[in-house]
Amino acid sequence: MSRVRVEDLGSNRFQIDLDFRDVEGLIASYLLPDEEGWTLVETGPASCRERLAQGLAAAGIETADVRRVFVTHIHLDHAGGLGAVADLLPRARLYVHREGLEHMVDPTRLIASARRAWGAAADPLWGPILPVRPDRLVPLVGGETFALRDGPLEVLPTPGHARHHLAFFDVRTRSMLTGDAAGVHLAGTGAVRPALPPPDLDLEALLESVERMLEKRPDRLLYTHFGPREGGSAALAEYPQLVLRWKEVALRAAREDPTVDHVASELAKDARDRIGGSNDDPRPDLISGTAMAAQGLLRYFRTRGLIS
Repeated sequence: MSRVRVEDLGSNRFQIDLDFRDVEGLIASYLLPDEEGWTLVETGPASCRERLAQGLAAAGIETADVRRVFVTHIHLDHAGGLGAVADLLPRARLYVHREGLEHMVDPTRLIASARRAWGAAADPLWGPILPVRPDRLVPLVGGETFALRDGPLEVLPTPGHARHHLAFFDVRTRSMLTGDAAGVHLAGTGAVRPALPPPDLDLEALLESVERMLEKRPDRLLYTHFGPREGGSAALAEYPQLVLRWKEVALRAAREDPTVDHVASELAKDARDRIGGSNDDPRPDLISGTAMAAQGLLRYFRTRGLIS
């Protein structure tokens, strides 16, 4: 195992690379200074628990000083480790969208979904998806504000990628923690790919969520997948064009052959055409690839009567 990578983002903010799947630059957790200690945004999956603990130590932060944990949504790459880190962070309150709260208390359906999607690989990939005691959890809906040491942290409702998705705006640094609401960022290349998974993809809500984030005029985006990107407002303004492009590519492909393989192949071809050499980067397909986008878009098209 390589040395844990912790990046100082300035203004007493830190990024931890959780080294998911032993690959650099797949999943990030973020640390922000709050009035009582530290706020953590994103736990990653349970399989990254020890990496998170190492990252906190490398940043010089005691686990007992983490007082709040926020997750952008309950997909396993973002919140699958919430139950596993509850004992690691004994003084932290755990904040989750109200729509996802019951699945943190009883993760039976999350576990079943993971095993359907990943088969025998699910358990080692995601780690143990443990229940969270209800008294540790706090529901969010968006619109809440929390105090950091040097300014507010605003919670934005950002459905579309999932109905239980939130983004967080750090006013002091004008940074938007986007989760998956602004896509998957190929750190080091500047390229972005849409994140359009099943089961409840809603493109109209997704585009409205991008507009909601744009209203804050962020200077920087902090992607869970992965890392910081300057020029936040410009980056957000580009994202709807990418989403609508993939919608058109996928719909055309689905009307030819409504199978996941065919639609995914056409999306991959479009990514090669648009991104070029950076499409050789394996990271997007390890975390939110074209097959997943094809599944999400096909379900979206069927539920809206766009294909039979």
